[in-house]
Amino acid sequence: MQAALTAFFMLLFSLLSLLGIAANGFIVLVLGREWLRYGRLLPLDMILISLGASRFCLQLVGTVHNFYYSAQKVEYSGGLGRQFFHLHWHFLNSATFWFCSWLSVLFCVKIANITHPTFLWLKWRFPAWVPWLLLGSVLISFIITLLFFWVNYPAYQEFLIRKFSVNMTYKWNTRIETYYFPSLKLVIWSIPFSVFLVSIMLLINSLRRHTQRMQHNGHSLQDPSTQAHTRALKSLISFLILYALSFLSLIIDATKFISMQNDFYWPWQIAVYLCISIHPFILIFSNLKLRSVFSQLLLLARGFWVA
Repeated sequence: MQAALTAFFMLLFSLLSLLGIAANGFIVLVLGREWLRYGRLLPLDMILISLGASRFCLQLVGTVHNFYYSAQKVEYSGGLGRQFFHLHWHFLNSATFWFCSWLSVLFCVKIANITHPTFLWLKWRFPAWVPWLLLGSVLISFIITLLFFWVNYPAYQEFLIRKFSVNMTYKWNTRIETYYFPSLKLVIWSIPFSVFLVSIMLLINSLRRHTQRMQHNGHSLQDPSTQAHTRALKSLISFLILYALSFLSLIIDATKFISMQNDFYWPWQIAVYLCISIHPFILIFSNLKLRSVFSQLLLLARGFWVA
């Protein structure tokens, strides 16, 4: 029974991974074609293509990693392969977190109806900052990843602390892995998460007040404008839930509470990668350009299937 459940969750994880890879790849291809055709992208499209590319790579790296080491059936807590995986995993997660935060900030400054002078100044300036913010996010993620890799990479540790005994080195590694890394990751990931949380809550509150004001002025729930704001609210709330779930799962994952030998490993991996697999579809259906191309592909697929 346990083997059957494990196989079921592995299959579910595989389907979720394929959906995530396909959706994020679709976003990158559509916006990449737009970039090649016109030579430029709108600020929103810049963030979407960056977010899609980072999520595509993250999902691909995580899927290959999980199935490779599941097939090996070995514990690799101090191995070179694990360090190599975490080098990519930390970088892509950090970049993805920042891209999501800038996406929420852009939504906020474009849609939220706030008249504070600081917000109006940010509303005017932020779109021009987007390329530099994206480059800065990549640079910050790269530096943070190098710091993690330098501290935890066994070859560098052996080179830097040769005067210590092997046992001393092992204890130092374990202490760093158990106590230092989770706290540091919590601090680092909390910065983009805080930016995301503030901007998304401001936007949700602004849309909620605007929807209530429209209903108070006599607009029915069936009014197109009211329905558009309601759909936007649902989309933002789902984004908030998925992002918060991703943040919490990564923090818990950093504690190494659930290892690969644990019976709940595969359900846990589904929770870890849920946001990067599901949220791209929300972005596709809420973006007119992406939704249009996606509808055309569905019509082509339907015609091919019928033929």
